[in-house]
Amino acid sequence: MAHPATAPPASEQERTALARRAAVASLVGTAVEWYDYFIFGTASALVFGDLFFPNEDDPIIGTLSAFAVFGVGFFARPVGGVVFGHFGDKFGRKAALVTTLMLMGGSTFLIGLLPTTEQIGVLAPVLLVLLRLIQGFGVGGEWGGASLVAVEYAPADKRGAYGSFPQIGNAVGLVMSTGIFAAVSTLPDDQLESWGWRLPFLLSAVLIAVGLFIRFKLTETPTFQAAQEELEASGAAEEERMPVAELFRRFKRPLLLAMGMRLGEAVFGYIILTIGLTFAENYTDISRTHVLVASSVAAAAAIFTYYYFGRLSDRIGRRTVFIIGSVVGIVVTFPFFWILDADAVLLTYVVYTVAYAIGVGALYGVEPAFFAELFSTKVRYTGLSLAAQLPSVLIGLWPLASTALLAATDGDPWPIALITVLALLVGLVSAVKAPETNRVDMNRVGDPIEEKR
Repeated sequence: MAHPATAPPASEQERTALARRAAVASLVGTAVEWYDYFIFGTASALVFGDLFFPNEDDPIIGTLSAFAVFGVGFFARPVGGVVFGHFGDKFGRKAALVTTLMLMGGSTFLIGLLPTTEQIGVLAPVLLVLLRLIQGFGVGGEWGGASLVAVEYAPADKRGAYGSFPQIGNAVGLVMSTGIFAAVSTLPDDQLESWGWRLPFLLSAVLIAVGLFIRFKLTETPTFQAAQEELEASGAAEEERMPVAELFRRFKRPLLLAMGMRLGEAVFGYIILTIGLTFAENYTDISRTHVLVASSVAAAAAIFTYYYFGRLSDRIGRRTVFIIGSVVGIVVTFPFFWILDADAVLLTYVVYTVAYAIGVGALYGVEPAFFAELFSTKVRYTGLSLAAQLPSVLIGLWPLASTALLAATDGDPWPIALITVLALLVGLVSAVKAPETNRVDMNRVGDPIEEKR
C-alpha cells in the first residue's frame, strides 16, 4: 500500500498554519465524537431504562440495564484501538480518523431512529446494543488519532498547548450534549420519552458533516512522514513489525504507566459526567436540569482550563501538572457527593466546576502530549489508543457498578467516592513513576525514551 506523501512546509509560517489547522481539525472531530458519546450516557441516566428496559416494580433496574449497554461499548474500544492503531501507524493517520468519525456518527444517528421495546419488543434493546458496539469500535481509534494529529504537527515547545485541542473538543461536545439534553429535559415526561430524547441523536448528523469536511482537508503529519522516510531509507520498511507486537515487545512500561494515569482520570471524570446525574436523579431532591446545567457550566470552563494546563505543562512538565490534577481530584471527591446529597444548588455549580475544570482539566489536558511522547512514531497511534482504551474494559463498567452500589446501599455514595480516590491514587503513582517527556524528540523511531526526572 502506498503511503501518503505531503511536501514539507516551505517556511516556519506555513508549518504554524498547518499546525493550527490540524489542531482545529482534532478539536472539531473530537467534539463531534464526544457529543455522540455523552448523549448516550445522559440518555442512559434519564430515559433509556424506561424505553428499552422497562421495569414497573423498580425503575433503577431499568437504569442499571441501560448502563450495562453503555458499558458494552467499552469492550469494543480496545479492538478498535488495535485495528485503527495498526492502520494509523502503518499507513498514516488521516484515513483512520475519517473512518472512526463515520462509524461514531452513523451509529449515533441511527440510535435516534430506533423504535422502543414497547413498539417492537426485544429487538429494540438488541439493536441498541449493536449500535453501541459500533460506537465503541469507532471511538477506540478516534482519540489516539486526533491527539496525534495535534501533537505531531505542533512546534516542539508547544506540544502540550496544541495537544489540549482534542481535549477542548471533549468539553465542547459535553457542552453541546448536556445543553441540548438540559433543554429537552424541560419537556413533560411523556413528550421527552416519545420524541424529545431523539432530537440530540438526530442533530448529530449536522455535526458529523462538519467534522468530515474538516478532516478530509487534513494532510499527513510531518512526524509520520519523517519516520516512514527513515525506515525506507534504511531498508527496514519491509521488515517492520506489526505495531501492536512492537508495542508489547519494547514499550510495555510506558503503556502500563499511561494506562494507570488514564484509569485515575477516567474514573474521576465519570462521577461528574454520568454518576453524579444518576445519584441526583434517584436519591436527592435537586433537579436534573440543575445538574445538567452545572455540567455544561463546568465543561465551558474546561474549554479554557484544558488549554491552560496543556500550555503550563510545556513550561513545568507533564508529570507535575498531572500530579496537581490527581491531588485536586482526591480532595474534592467526597465533598462532591456531600454537596449533591445536601441539595445545595449553588454549591453544586461550584463543585462541578472545580472538579471538572481544575481536577479533570489538569489530568485530561496533558494526556495527549504526555502519552504521545512516551511512544515512538511507528507505534504511537497504537500505544496512545491502547493506553486509553484497555482501561476502558473496567471504566465502562463503572457507571453500572456505581449504580448497583447506590442501589445496594440505598443511595449512600461513600463506596463510590472511596473507589474513585483509590483510582486517582493509581494515576498519581503512575505519574510519579513516569519519565518527564516535554523535551523528547517526537521523530524517533526506535526505543522508549530514557528515564528523565
